Amino acid sequence: MTTDLTEAVVDSLKDTTDPRLRELLASLTRHLHAFVRETEPTMAEWERAIDFLTATGQTCTDTRQEFVLLSDVLGVSMLVETINADEHGTDSTVLGPFHMTESPVRELGADIDLVGGGEPCVVSGRVLSLDGTPLPGALLDVWQANAEGFYDVQQPEVQPAGNGRGLFTADAEGRFWFRTCVPSPYPIPTDGPVGDLLKATGRHPYRPAHIHFIASAAGHVPVTTHIFVAGSEHLDSDAVFAVKESLVQDFAETDDPSLAREFGVPNPFRHARFDLVLNPGRS
Repeated sequence: MTTDLTEAVVDSLKDTTDPRLRELLASLTRHLHAFVRETEPTMAEWERAIDFLTATGQTCTDTRQEFVLLSDVLGVSMLVETINADEHGTDSTVLGPFHMTESPVRELGADIDLVGGGEPCVVSGRVLSLDGTPLPGALLDVWQANAEGFYDVQQPEVQPAGNGRGLFTADAEGRFWFRTCVPSPYPIPTDGPVGDLLKATGRHPYRPAHIHFIASAAGHVPVTTHIFVAGSEHLDSDAVFAVKESLVQDFAETDDPSLAREFGVPNPFRHARFDLVLNPGRS
């Protein structure tokens, strides 16, 4: 009887004009029905599941995406990212739930840490094509939490809008550089349904220290990625499963007065150097 029900639902999709939509819905129906047959939830359990999803949607705002957070902590975001990733170039990783506002356009070398209080840091590198050719004019969308582990959208009364964010254009040699503070590990929001899920399963909510990037250039496939601070806590237990070894970078302590003057930071300072490599293809 249950198998007949499943096939009846799938058959109801036969007139769907978009073949990909029909394929996705049919597969979703079969897998969801198989899950229900395997686990045999009670009516109370199913109602609790519906309540959880309802609360997840109700928690979403213009500056908070609880469904993205749910996808992240279940490893689905990372799985989709991995399936769609290019085989070469800089490894991609999850977008995360805080890319919710446009990053302000900033000049190369600008400081995205508008509130201070953290350890001064310079991030620099190049944007390159797969063959090593520099990509002049490449765009870099950057965002990170402050030194206390909060994004600007989480503390609108404490942090100015755009703190920890910047949209940079690489120079004629594909180079980029900006000032900021060394990021710190932080917990993902736990005051909503996803936090309840983590508590119920005995999982911690912490992410290792990182900075987000989206790099793009004409004639190349954009990459969404992070750099993680080498030695950070939780590198081996990221709450959203997003750490890749190739993305762990050394934020080296640098004692070089002339370089500090060039970058406009106090000496000594921390310096992360790395390149972002894009695959030729669609823009």
